[in-house]
Amino acid sequence: MPELPEVETVRRGLQSAMEGATITRAQVNRPDLRWPFPERMAERLTGAKVTQLRRRSKYILADLDRGETLLIHLGMSGRMTVSGDPLGQFAHDHPQAEKHDHVVFDMDNGARITFNDPRRFGAMDLLPSDNTETHPLIAKLGPEPLGNDFHESYLAERLAGKNTPIKSALLDQRIVAGLGNIYVCETLFRAGIAPKRKAGAISETRVHSLVPIIRQVLQEAIEAGGSSLRDFRQADGELGYFQHTFDVYGREGEPCKTPDCTNKISRITQSGRSSFYCAQCQR
Repeated sequence: MPELPEVETVRRGLQSAMEGATITRAQVNRPDLRWPFPERMAERLTGAKVTQLRRRSKYILADLDRGETLLIHLGMSGRMTVSGDPLGQFAHDHPQAEKHDHVVFDMDNGARITFNDPRRFGAMDLLPSDNTETHPLIAKLGPEPLGNDFHESYLAERLAGKNTPIKSALLDQRIVAGLGNIYVCETLFRAGIAPKRKAGAISETRVHSLVPIIRQVLQEAIEAGGSSLRDFRQADGELGYFQHTFDVYGREGEPCKTPDCTNKISRITQSGRSSFYCAQCQR
């Protein structure tokens, strides 16, 4: 499942092709993905101008001049690619339609945005722009980890007294939005905190240290274009490269990268997900 850096990378890739442009033709090729599409979705989108393209957690939000917002979730295998962009940032020729091209937007600047999703775990919805934060998928989300509402005092307060493992707590979207398995593993390694440690038993000083580390890991991943595990691609079709610098994720049995550490990376399962860590460096 794409995490915050992957979704932010896609949003940035789509921005020059969509923001400020009008959807001259919206094509919806099936009635649903993970859930049914909203009624008359193609009709409601055709002729609408995208005034702003933003992100909330793992969702892309396209605000329209008609007072509605298009919510997009990539799911497990969803890809949004751009072709024909007049700015020359993407392939100039529109590719041949593929089997799983479920939604296609032709923009008035010559760009074409194609949403391809073989597994159909993605989703799209149209909602009133004034009520974005009350949408069921967004209403209970915690603050953005790169935003001002996510800070040391907030995190310490939310983790205080929690008996759940710190790994599970940081994956809780109600505590902090957008973090997923990959970047929580990387964060905990840099912080020297074992994934099984009870969240409420970690000292306030160490909890405070998590905030800048989370931000640093996410910023580095965004700059590298996200991680290209399995199906993820950027909007221009290229791979991301942060996976080449993973400290622990996916490195079970490989040497720890910490200087002078002779330990190897271990893997355990927590809540059905793999946790990668160094038992010597993380306590």
